[in-house]
Amino acid sequence: MVQVSTGIAYDCDVLVVGGGIVGLSTAYAITRSAPGTRVVVLEKEAGPARHQTGRNSGVIHSGIYYRPGSLKAQYAARGAAEMVKFCAEYGIAHAVTGKLIVATERSELPRLHGLVQRGRENGIPVRELGAAQIAEYEPEVEGLAAIHVGTTGVCDFVGVARQLAEASGAEIRYGAEVRRIDRRPELGVAVLTDAGDVVRARVLVNCAGLHCDEVARLTGDEPGMRIVPFRGEYYSLARPELVRGLVYPVPDPAFPFLGVHLTRGIDGGVHIGPNAVPALAREGYDWGTVRPRELAATLAWPGSWQIARRHWRYGTGELRRSVSRRAFTTAVRRLLPAVTTDDLVPSAAGVRAQAVLRDGTLVDDFLIREGARAVHVLNAPSPAATASLPIGREVARRALETLRSA
Repeated sequence: MVQVSTGIAYDCDVLVVGGGIVGLSTAYAITRSAPGTRVVVLEKEAGPARHQTGRNSGVIHSGIYYRPGSLKAQYAARGAAEMVKFCAEYGIAHAVTGKLIVATERSELPRLHGLVQRGRENGIPVRELGAAQIAEYEPEVEGLAAIHVGTTGVCDFVGVARQLAEASGAEIRYGAEVRRIDRRPELGVAVLTDAGDVVRARVLVNCAGLHCDEVARLTGDEPGMRIVPFRGEYYSLARPELVRGLVYPVPDPAFPFLGVHLTRGIDGGVHIGPNAVPALAREGYDWGTVRPRELAATLAWPGSWQIARRHWRYGTGELRRSVSRRAFTTAVRRLLPAVTTDDLVPSAAGVRAQAVLRDGTLVDDFLIREGARAVHVLNAPSPAATASLPIGREVARRALETLRSA
């Protein structure tokens, strides 16, 4: 049993669990806001940003998709500008490319117009395009209409995470997986790692991403949600010259996923994806990775079955694209007719940590909750990398308030 005893010497003031971009941004914000605050970050991998941060399409999102007034809307628009500035300041690879959102069916036109209105409400400049104007930006892309969002870009989020770690001045401990947590509201928290080390802190911040609900429960807080992992599978485009920048379909508002899109990255290559299929483990980056305990926990959560009942048609299509490259190609050809099955080269997959409520509701916004001596980040999928600097400041603010009142 890990214990915090009276009269102990604390190893740090704030202990951050998770060395992804949100955890490292939080550490950076704490030391910037309150110099002298001792921060330790525990990351179970051998380096930073090995999961959601390092396995996405590298897009700096504009914030056009998100409900006005939501944390996503506020933090994405603000975070995009800050991310570009941060990358420029530290010499991290980035580019502001703009993107097209393209309607390929008449039924999508009202939703496309809705995005124009949402962009205006969120203060994001948008240019509406007719079918003939699409070729000004993307000669190989076809559609009925489109909008151009100029503030979208791409960057090296892993490089950003490394810079945040270095600039934070925090002690970063890699290869330190959390095994047990003992929280005493009158004293603080003690964390036991799998290496047998005990780290004592006044306040714990949970930025564990795919494992955030488990860490919350280890702390003694019931998060009221569970992470249901969805794998996003990607391909690389063998003929990257077909795409100049970023091209997206019109998203379905019933789902938090943006659909299969085309992204020219900072390396000049073009990524295609992701789809969204259930993962059989929290770090299930392929169908062969199955962790029975994690899978059983997902299936035991009532919300998982509610998702399956409500969205089985959508899920069936995603599964078909997962097992059939031809089906995936068909989805891509809606936007890029010139693409062939041979153009798709399998690439590394990612897993989205999607918070799901007991009734099957997919948590749509960022979710941050507090407990005694603890702050938990419980839903921070895309656009969390884009929004990581303002998210980090908000989590830091709450952690420092908890520290002052401790």
